[in-house]
Amino acid sequence: MTGPRDERGESLLELMIAVALMGIAVVAIMAGLTTSIMVSDIHRKQAVAAATVRSYAEAVENYVAGSGYQACASASSYAPSTVGLLVPAGYAASASAASSWSGSTWVACSGDTGLQKITLTVSNGTRASEQLDVILRKPCRMADGTCS
Repeated sequence: MTGPRDERGESLLELMIAVALMGIAVVAIMAGLTTSIMVSDIHRKQAVAAATVRSYAEAVENYVAGSGYQACASASSYAPSTVGLLVPAGYAASASAASSWSGSTWVACSGDTGLQKITLTVSNGTRASEQLDVILRKPCRMADGTCS
């Protein structure tokens, strides 16, 4: 005489629950990876925009130091092509019109006081944008160090 054998397998319900749990886990992992990749791309573009706007500021400063200062400068006076900046592919760079220092505030340029403020912007569509305000001082060209 043989005893009852326990040959009971997994039920269909147990298998369906296991597959559903594994599916939820896979979807959660894939969503996390997708978010990580997207955030990494945004961060990379933001870092390139930040480095480019700093390079732009240095190019403007070098341009001004080399006799490129313009009283009441327009936005095109310090354009990337004018100051010698190579803008990375996929990015756009621009400068705002210069504001002059009135002694207490920045105003639209009505007379050159020797100080200008321009805003430099570098952007990559909607994912990355950096702005930097640059204060420019009219360089002194006199031998005794005084400015005319």
